[in-house]
Amino acid sequence: MSALHSAVRKHYAQPEAPQKTPRSLEYELIAQCTQRLITAWGNRPHQYVGLMSALDANQKMWSTLAVDVAQSSNGLPAKLRAQLFYLYEFTCQHSCAIRERGASVEVLIDINRAVMRGLRGDMGLE
Repeated sequence: MSALHSAVRKHYAQPEAPQKTPRSLEYELIAQCTQRLITAWGNRPHQYVGLMSALDANQKMWSTLAVDVAQSSNGLPAKLRAQLFYLYEFTCQHSCAIRERGASVEVLIDINRAVMRGLRGDMGLE
């Protein structure tokens, strides 16, 4: 019983993992989508399905962000909300151009990275 008690105490005595903020979760999601786009673009000659999957994931993320910024209850300034919604519209159009005409994903990667810089509070160049 003493060994079990000791193990339980040791387990519960460990500090909890830090709680993630909504901002940090958004950053992680955008970073994951961006990495998927980068990887898929590099592998596109051999893995076209992977590119389409990465585009879909990026589009789903942007659709979710667009719904959020379209809500009047969203706490961001109206101008920033409008800019983010415009980026959603652009990513929709450019994703279609990638699928239909083989356009590059580079601009989508650049947009995602710019948003990540904003989430970090870093408006300088990477």
